[in-house]
Amino acid sequence: MYSEKSLFLLFDVTSEACRKLLAMQTALAFARAWHQVDATDRVLGKLAERIALVLMGKHKPIYNPAVDSGDYVIVTNCTKIHVSGRKNEQLVYRKHTMYPGGLKERTFGDMMERKPEEIIRHAVSGMLPKNKLRDRRLERLRIFPGNETGILGINVLRVWEGAEDSNPLWTPSPTRRLEPDKVGQGSSEDYAEEDD
Repeated sequence: MYSEKSLFLLFDVTSEACRKLLAMQTALAFARAWHQVDATDRVLGKLAERIALVLMGKHKPIYNPAVDSGDYVIVTNCTKIHVSGRKNEQLVYRKHTMYPGGLKERTFGDMMERKPEEIIRHAVSGMLPKNKLRDRRLERLRIFPGNETGILGINVLRVWEGAEDSNPLWTPSPTRRLEPDKVGQGSSEDYAEEDD
């Protein structure tokens, strides 16, 4: 019924069909998703940390520090971001024009008026590893002062909800959430009924 050669091909792991299947699984694992973040009422440091993790790809099981496997991130409403403490007056951004006496200093409040996008970009850049992949990762970060994202909004797969999200890397599931005073009191039957 089967020749010796066809039996070998049926069970050969290095066959063309197996290689194509593995290549397709690898391509799906490395596919870049688009995340959208609403920065309204978010703390700058915590938001920048989570954005940096997504840009690096640390939320994926295939993460490797030497491979750029991160996703795209779109940040909206960056003018409504918060900082803790007195950083609004004390935080200073410095850059030098490389000419004598060319040190330029701007406070956080001044940067919020002039370029609010650069505040988030600067914070995320400081949280990424200082290597050759940093510039490429920062290119995948898109920041908008308002709510409009233009044509980029079509690509979004995951939307981070408000500041109360415990894990903004994935969209919260539509299952029932327990009230804060009832955490740990739910049973597995409560969730089994919702899955049906």
